[in-house]
Amino acid sequence: MKGNYKFLLLALLIAFASCSFTNKKFEDPDKDKLLIQLITYLLDQAHFNPQDINDDFSANVFEDYLNNIDPFKRYFYASDIKEFEAYKNLLDDQIKVHDVTFFNLTHQRLLQRIDESKKIYAQILEKPFDFTKDEAYSADYEKLDYVSSKKEMKERWRQQLKFSTIANYDDAIAQRDSNLENNNLPESVFSSEKKKQKSKDKKSLKEVEVEARLATKRSLDELYDYIDDRRRTDWFSVYINAIVEGFDPHTFYFAPEDKERFDRDMSGNFEGIGARLQKKVDGIMVNEIISGGPAWRANELEVGDQILKVKQEDEEEPVNIVGMRLDDAIKFIKGPKGTVVTLTLKKVDGTIEDISITRDIVELEETYAKSSTVEKDGKTFGIINLPKFYINFEDYNKRNAASDIKQEILRLKEQGVQGLVLDLRNNGGGSLQTVVDIAGLFIEEGPVVQVKGAGESKQVLRDRDKAIVWDGPLVILVNELSASASEILAAAMQDYKRGIVIGSKQTYGKGTVQNVLDLNTMVRNNTNGDMGALKFTTQKFYRINGGSTQLEGVKSDVVVPDRYSYINIGEKDQDNPLPWDKIDAADYNVWENYFDYDTTISKSKARMAANEQLKLIDANAKWVKKIRDQELYSLNYNEYKKQMELNEEEAKRFSKLSEYQTNLTFNSLPYEMKLMDSDSILKEKRKRWHLALAKDVYIEEALNVLNDLKMTYAIKNKVANSVKN
Repeated sequence: MKGNYKFLLLALLIAFASCSFTNKKFEDPDKDKLLIQLITYLLDQAHFNPQDINDDFSANVFEDYLNNIDPFKRYFYASDIKEFEAYKNLLDDQIKVHDVTFFNLTHQRLLQRIDESKKIYAQILEKPFDFTKDEAYSADYEKLDYVSSKKEMKERWRQQLKFSTIANYDDAIAQRDSNLENNNLPESVFSSEKKKQKSKDKKSLKEVEVEARLATKRSLDELYDYIDDRRRTDWFSVYINAIVEGFDPHTFYFAPEDKERFDRDMSGNFEGIGARLQKKVDGIMVNEIISGGPAWRANELEVGDQILKVKQEDEEEPVNIVGMRLDDAIKFIKGPKGTVVTLTLKKVDGTIEDISITRDIVELEETYAKSSTVEKDGKTFGIINLPKFYINFEDYNKRNAASDIKQEILRLKEQGVQGLVLDLRNNGGGSLQTVVDIAGLFIEEGPVVQVKGAGESKQVLRDRDKAIVWDGPLVILVNELSASASEILAAAMQDYKRGIVIGSKQTYGKGTVQNVLDLNTMVRNNTNGDMGALKFTTQKFYRINGGSTQLEGVKSDVVVPDRYSYINIGEKDQDNPLPWDKIDAADYNVWENYFDYDTTISKSKARMAANEQLKLIDANAKWVKKIRDQELYSLNYNEYKKQMELNEEEAKRFSKLSEYQTNLTFNSLPYEMKLMDSDSILKEKRKRWHLALAKDVYIEEALNVLNDLKMTYAIKNKVANSVKN
C-alpha cells in the first residue's frame, strides 16, 4: 500500500497543472479580479462538492462577510446595511464576472465607521461609569439589531465599554485589597518609602474606577493601532474567505503572509509559547497545546481557554485582544526565546486567571509516538500515545507514525505486555497513508479505508501485508478532539471487531481530505505579485462498512464523559460542513479471535455508570456548558461580583477532579531509560506524562477492559482446548 495514496494525490494535481489550467488564461492585470477568477475556477473544477453560486450562496456570503468585519455590530448602522442589501442577491453575479463593487463599497464604509468609532469610545471613556446602577449587558451579538442613530450607536458602545471596564474594575479592587492585606502590619515596621506605597494602595473606589477606565482605553488604543495597520489586501482576504468558506469549513484562502506562516508551521519549529489558537466571535481560543512546548511545560494553559489580554514583560499594562483579528493577536503572544508573556485567560470553567509563560523554541518532537508499561493485577500492559499521524512525504522511509508505532509495539512485546492501549485522544489526524499501515499492524490483511473524489470511483486503501505485529487485546482511546486519521483507525478497528473503542459519545466528525495549491502556479506572466494559496477539500473518506465519519464521527463502544461533552466543538458545529453519506461497504471479514467483546463492553459500561469520578466529570462538563452559554451579565458591580464569587465557589466543588489518583505506576522502556541519563528534558517529559497517566480515570478503565479481554481469551481458549481433547 505504501505510496499509493501519495501518487493518487500527485496524479490529481498533475492533471490540473498539465491539462485544465494550461488551457485557461489567467492574466487579469487587476489583482483583486484575478484572485477571484483563480479561486472560483479552481473550486469549480477541483472541490469535492462544487457549489452552485446562486442567490442563496450570495446571501450566505453577504451575511458571513458582514459578521466577520463587524461581529459586535458596533460599526455599521441599519442604514448602511439597507444600502448593502441591494447586493445581497447579486454577489453571485459579481463573483462570476470577478466584480468587486460590493467589497469596495463596504470596505470604504467600514474605514469611515471605524474612524468615527474612535471618537465615540474616547468620549465615553472620559466620563465615569456608575456601577451601582441596575442594568445588564447581552453578549449574544447574533441577536443584536444594527443601530438606527448615532445616539443608539453611542449607547451600544457605552454598554460594551462598561462591560469591559467592570472586569478591569473588579481586577483593580482585588489588587488593591491584596496589597492592603499584605501591608496589614504595624506602621512601625515600614520604612518611610514603604509607608508612602502603603498610602497609595489605599485607593478609593472612585480612583479604582478611573484606573479601570484608563485600562480599557489603553487596550482599545492598542487595538485600533493594529486596525489602522491593516492593509486593503488584509480586508480583501476576509471577503475572499467569506466566499470560499461557503464551500465547506476546511476550504481557506491563505494570503501571501498567511501562506508563509503556514509553511513555517509545517517546517517543525518556531519561537513562541507552543499553543495553536482559533478565532471565535468573542475572542481568541486555545485549540491545541503543543506537547513539550513552553505552555505544556508551564502546565497552566488548557484547550478551550479564551485569551483576553496579553502583557509583555517590559510593559506595565496588558493589551486587550478581544475583537482583534487572530494574526494581530498572535503578534502580541509570540516572541523571542527567553522573553516572558503574561496572558489573562477566561478559563474553560468561566474563571479569570493570569498566567506567565517564558517563550522558547517550540520543537514538534512530542508529536511522535511514545510508550510506557504498567502493572495491573499481576499483568503487564502497554500504553502507546500517538498525538498525530506524521509522515515525511518526500521520503516515507524516514521517521513516520507507522514505523514508530511498529517499533514501540515490538519494544513492548519484549517487556511481556499482555494488552495494549492506543491513545488517540486529542489527535487531530495527519497522513492517510500511515493510517493504513498502522491498521495493518493489528490485522492480517484487508481494506482499511475507502476514499472517493467527486465524480470518481471509490479507491479502497488496503493493508496487503499478512504479518500481524500485535494480535493481543487492544483498546483505542478517543475523545471529541480525535479527528480525521484518528477516526479512520478507530473505525477500522471497530468494524473489524479488532479492538474496543472507549471515549466520547462521538469523535470530531471530520471525514474530508484537503490539499494546498500555490495559486502562483496557475498564472502566466504574473505581474501582480504573490497571489497566495488555497486549501480546498478534494475527497471524502469512508469506513470499510460504507459509512462516512463526516459529522457523525466514530461512536465509542463504551461512552465516558469528559469536560468537552456538552461543548459545541465538532465538525457538526462548524459553518457549511459537508453532509454525511454512505457508499457500498468494502469486502472484509470480522476478526476471528477468542475475545468476548460483548461481555467485556457490558462490564465496562457497568463500571462506568458506578464510577464517582466520572459522575463528577459529567457534572463539571454540564456546569462548564452553563457558564460558556451565559449571555446576560449584570453591570451592577455588587451583582456582578456575586455572580463571579458564585462561579468561583462552584469551581471549588470540582477541585477534587485534579486530586484523583490511581494506584498504578507507569514506567519508561529500557531504551528510554538510557537516553534519560543524558537528556534531562526527556526525563521531565516522561515524568509529567506518567504522573498524568496515574491520575487518568480513562486509562484506568482501559486497563480494566484489557484485563477483562485477557480473561475472556483465557476462558474461551481453555474451553476450545477442552473441546478438542
